[in-house]
Amino acid sequence: MQRPVLELKDVHVRHAIKGQSLLGKETVFALTGASLSVSAGETVGIVGESGCGKSTLAKTIVGLQKPSEGEIFFNGSSLWEMSAANRRTEFGRNVGMIFQDPSTALNRRMPIRRILRDPLDVHGIGDGGSRVQRVRELMELVGLPESAADALPTQLSGGQRQRVAIGRALALGPSLLVADEPTSALDVSVRAQILNLLLRLQKEMNLAMIFISHDIQTVRRMSDRIATMYLGRIVEQVPSALTPEGVAHPYTTALFSATPSILDEINPISLDGPVPSAVRPPSGCPFRTRCWKASSACAEAMPPLRVLSQEPLHTLRCFHPMDSDGATGAPLSS
Repeated sequence: MQRPVLELKDVHVRHAIKGQSLLGKETVFALTGASLSVSAGETVGIVGESGCGKSTLAKTIVGLQKPSEGEIFFNGSSLWEMSAANRRTEFGRNVGMIFQDPSTALNRRMPIRRILRDPLDVHGIGDGGSRVQRVRELMELVGLPESAADALPTQLSGGQRQRVAIGRALALGPSLLVADEPTSALDVSVRAQILNLLLRLQKEMNLAMIFISHDIQTVRRMSDRIATMYLGRIVEQVPSALTPEGVAHPYTTALFSATPSILDEINPISLDGPVPSAVRPPSGCPFRTRCWKASSACAEAMPPLRVLSQEPLHTLRCFHPMDSDGATGAPLSS
């Protein structure tokens, strides 16, 4: 097996905030025990409701958030054991990120040619002539006309701005691309264009890609493997080819059930009960307060990680997984 480009091992992120406790502070458990890997040419999709920890995971992956616990490895080297200089060159140059809203992610006062050239200037890549040529290549790569080079971001459409953001993320030829809700701020009419562009570039450049979205059907289309997050935990990783029939976690099943379909009748699963707090998470399984299959065992302990298959990888944290047909199933043996 090839070595993963990126690997997270039992990563935790906790934030201290002002609270009502005697000490005046409380802890937000933003990310808990996250283990994830992505290899060259592979896309791992991250899905879950708002507030589940997707953006925290993205910031942790690209080095904007240092974990409270756990380790992150990039091409086999521990990210936070690198010196700051090595982290900038060995990691920073090789990771690109596409943010959710291109309107706020791009400098409004910079022309497009400057925005695309900026990573090359910051990292001292090439000379003036080669940087000009690289900007031309990037514009062609993401489908921008030459006339856009001197335009400001406000003079472009939303889809064109996101193409600029994608070009900037690819300027240094990264091996890992993180796309955090890259189409949610766009009109429906241009979303498919941007998604198709990402699919093409990922294949042509053999990129390892993390694709984050709340839309599970979009994640399914874009990804080789889907990781479902709930209250800061990865509760299931399932190959996209096995979805939705092969999904094992009740929460992932509920997400798929809520997706409209023209061809098939939809019977959405209603998730009743309180949404738990990341400051005071429930004991045991965090999903138990809304799960129709929860038992007393779910309140006593967090379900252990179970490997349902190694190749393709399918992992699960649940005492009461779904059967292959979506019916209630018995718990897996320990």
